[in-house]
Amino acid sequence: MYAVIRTGGKQYKVHEEQILKVEKLEGTEGSQIEFDDILMYSDGEAITLGNPKVENASVKAHILEQGKGKKQLVFKYKRRKGYRKMKGHRQHYTEIKIESIAV
Repeated sequence: MYAVIRTGGKQYKVHEEQILKVEKLEGTEGSQIEFDDILMYSDGEAITLGNPKVENASVKAHILEQGKGKKQLVFKYKRRKGYRKMKGHRQHYTEIKIESIAV
């Protein structure tokens, strides 16, 4: 059994007991969250596609960690002009564990 959910402008294929990192969500560690933006659902035999969402479907998960990813360096350079600029960025994420998929 799996589902395709949309959160943070991205789509994720999830199944029960899966741990994944998504864009930062509101909530504290240990709290329960529910996704109702389900694009597709499969129970192993039949596949249900949403138009655009599957009605009455939900995915429940709980938050394991709120954190920041590794630093990404952004370096801008123009040859022969003496222009160099370096900047860093760390993306916030939320690590969640999928508990149940219900239709």
